[in-house]
Amino acid sequence: MLTIKVAIAATALSMAAFSAGAATVTPADAMGQVGHTAKVCGVVAAANYAADTRGHPTFVTLVNPSQPNPAAALTAVIYGTDRAKFGNPETTLPGQRVCVTGFVSYFRQRPEMILSGPSQLSYFPPPSIAELR
Repeated sequence: MLTIKVAIAATALSMAAFSAGAATVTPADAMGQVGHTAKVCGVVAAANYAADTRGHPTFVTLVNPSQPNPAAALTAVIYGTDRAKFGNPETTLPGQRVCVTGFVSYFRQRPEMILSGPSQLSYFPPPSIAELR
């Protein structure tokens, strides 16, 4: 019951993100956004589907593209009830450059965001060769 209430609250707060103009940060800076709505952009280091766990979550780990440090990561969680909206995230997302938008919470000593719909996830292209110089 508590999980459902948390999911509903996160969905409501995530919807507010789209109208409020959320701050854009890296996964390493997401800790500073706990308690706020933010847009976090990074590279998906891992996406794991925990099918045997209550809620059937998929955990998507975003890291900073220039410094992929797992200790400075954001975990985006897609619960089983919303999983079909995202396709097969554990095979399509790893290695992708993405932005996730929503309410940043704190769970197990790292920032976390619940994704309930694909509008919270967007892809962004890699930098051009000119930008790298």
